[in-house]
Parts: sequence; C-alpha cells; structure tokens
Amino acid sequence: MTDLPTFIAGLPKVELHVHHVGSASPRIVAELAARHEGRTPVPADPDALANYFEFRDFAHFIEVYLSVVDLIRDPEDVWILTHEVARELARQQVRYAELTITPYSHVRRGIPAPAFCEAIEDARKRALADFGIELRWCFDIPGEAGLPAAEETLRIALDERPDGLVSFGLGGPEIGVPRPQFRPYFDQARAAGLRSVPHAGETTGPQTVWDALNELGAERIGHGISAAQDPQLLAYLAERQIGMEICPTSNVRTRAVATLDEHPLPQLVAAGLLVTINSDDPPMFGTTLNDEYAVAARLLGVGTEGLAGLARNAVTASFLDPAGQQRILDEIDAYLATAG
Repeated sequence: MTDLPTFIAGLPKVELHVHHVGSASPRIVAELAARHEGRTPVPADPDALANYFEFRDFAHFIEVYLSVVDLIRDPEDVWILTHEVARELARQQVRYAELTITPYSHVRRGIPAPAFCEAIEDARKRALADFGIELRWCFDIPGEAGLPAAEETLRIALDERPDGLVSFGLGGPEIGVPRPQFRPYFDQARAAGLRSVPHAGETTGPQTVWDALNELGAERIGHGISAAQDPQLLAYLAERQIGMEICPTSNVRTRAVATLDEHPLPQLVAAGLLVTINSDDPPMFGTTLNDEYAVAARLLGVGTEGLAGLARNAVTASFLDPAGQQRILDEIDAYLATAG
C-alpha cells in the first residue's frame, strides 16, 4: 500500500471552495506588493508574509484579505493571478476547480468589468491548455459591502456572463450580515441559471445555514460547520445530499474553531452529509489542498479508501457536466485500484 502523503499527492481531485485572491502565492503577493510599495501595508518580503497572515480573528482576516485584494490593480494582474492559481492546483492533481471570485472588489478599484472578465476567461483557457485543469467561476457578493455590492455583482454576472461562470455566492463576514436580505439577488441569479453557493454557518450558528437554504436556495454550503449543533439541520442536509464545502485549517486560522481536534468534520461525516474537502485561502492559511486531505484523514481515521471517497464527494457535489464528472470518477477509481 502506498503511504498516505504519497497517495494524497497523486489522487485526482476537485476543489470547490477556493478563493481567487486568497490563493495568491507568497511569491505573487510579494511581487505585487513591491510594485505598489509605499501604498500598501502588505510586505514585499515573502518571508514576512507568514507573520502578516497571522489572524487575530475573522474580522482581522477580512482586513488583511482586502489589503491583498487592493494589490490587484489591472487586467494583467488578474490574468497572472488566475493562471498561477491554476498552476498550483494542477500541481496537486486537481482536475477541476470552481474558483470563488469577487468581481465587485476589482471593479470598484478601477478595473472595468468587461476587461476583468476577459482576463479571467483568457487565463481559464490557457490553464486548460497549459496544465490540463478545468476552471469554473462562482461570482460572490462581498457581504461586508452590503446591497450595493449585491446589485453590482449580479449586474456583472448577468451582463458579462463569462463562459466559465456557473454559480452565485455570498462571502465575507456572517456576523451582522443576515442572509435573507440577499434573497432578491439570488432569485434573479438562479432564474438566469446560476447555482446558489453561499457561505453560511462558519462564524455564526445553524440559523444562518437554514437561512441560506430557505432564503437563498443554497445547493451547496460554504463551510456550514455550525450545522453540527442542530440535529434537525443535519438530517435535512443529509437527506438532500447538499454539498458541504469544509475547510478545516481555514476554520482554525480564522478562529472559527479553536483547534483542529475540535473541528466538527467527524460529526458531519457521521451524520451522512455530502462532505467535500477544500483549502479556502491556502497560502494565507499556510496550507494546500493536499494538506487538507491529510488533516481529514487524521480527523476521520481513514485510509486510501476513505480519501478516495472524499474525492468522489467533491466530484458529485460539483457543477461539472455529467460526462466530465464520470471522467474524473473513473480516474479516481483507477488510481485507487493501482495506488491504494
């Protein structure tokens, strides 16, 4: 039997909860910071970024995250970032990824929406040619910016409608940002054929998850870890097999969970939920998708079969077309047969 780290490294994967700017490598962040030196608090030294990415709490994480967003000033920055994110994911044997993108944050900083969408689309096509990875987009509302951001995000999504766009999301802080106010925007996005994937239940209780389901028509839940506190919600999610985008290290680094050993991942799996493993903002949290699979193996006490099952869950919960899903599922099964 292959040892687990080697098995994980070669396992074909799907990534469903990873943020565009939050995936910028220390090298890219440092290069961008150097270009804007004197106009940004972000250090231009890759080694200093580790300290900069130490978060006191979720609010501090959002503050730091937005300072990195501010480094993306033109379409070339957007293209480079997108292509580099694809490169790093492909190194980890990710075959398909749904990247969470917040166009509002870039458009309000002066990048025209058509140019922004053209940059990510061109990078998406190049990534497939260069690395063999398929990228899709979730356009997400930055909740802290309120309803004007929701209006603009929806407008960009529907007016520009890049070919890779598959879903509509809601990120940022949950505390003080109730989900129901965004219902009209999700209704319009869903009517236009976009899938609903809001964050919920990361730093707030189970009611936020209920609101995401009942008010926003959520088909997957970003994080959703507080569902473990509500047996009725667990049963609902399990019965409907609503995908749960679980990011263990992220939850510890943002102080949503005190320690990895206290993470509710085992409870969610034991309740029969469709659990997927994801990396969220990997360089900011000092992790990778491969690392998150290793964390999941330890918390769940599983080996190669269990890890392959988690990889299959991500394929099943994705918005990839059935033929594409089957192709990756077959690849996972073939890999397990030879390496497991």
